[in-house]
Amino acid sequence: MNDAIVITQRDTVFMKDVDAQSSQKVSACYQCGNCTAGCPASFVYDMQANQIMRGVQLGLKEAVLNCRSLWMCLSCSTCSLRCPNSIDVAAVMETLRHMARRQNRITVPNVEKFWHSFLDTVRVCGRTYEIGVMALYILRSLRVFTDLDLAPEVLKKNKLPFMPHVVQNGGAAAIGRIMRRYKERAEREGVRP
Repeated sequence: MNDAIVITQRDTVFMKDVDAQSSQKVSACYQCGNCTAGCPASFVYDMQANQIMRGVQLGLKEAVLNCRSLWMCLSCSTCSLRCPNSIDVAAVMETLRHMARRQNRITVPNVEKFWHSFLDTVRVCGRTYEIGVMALYILRSLRVFTDLDLAPEVLKKNKLPFMPHVVQNGGAAAIGRIMRRYKERAEREGVRP
């Protein structure tokens, strides 16, 4: 098995961009592997966390921004907590995911569809509405029968309310306004919100 990264083209500005946008110093990573060893999602990664960090150091923008791992990251921050150099690896992963989105490099589209479904319910209710997220995700992904067998058991235990809990005292509207302003700003700047 060959896990070597083939260097075809280096972007010398890439690490500086990642450092600036994540407020981290990626060059401080000395490849101890603690981030990868502790990652609960590493089994689905095509590039491990330490390989992504090394890819950023080497300026391998294409390889890093096109990897599926950015989209499979759970954002649990286990990698950041285990880093002996106090690098917030999760912030670097989040930054890379945003960079990939802005360039329309979405390698796991269903994750993006779930993300939009989640945010849509927060925009309306001021917090997540689980059944609404599931319904929107099913519509966007066309995965109609996904986990359908779990529905009767979950509904029987009253774990998911049919009606959303809306944040009171104008909170939901305030959150919606904040999200709309962000979206408008992103669109003005030519960034994909």
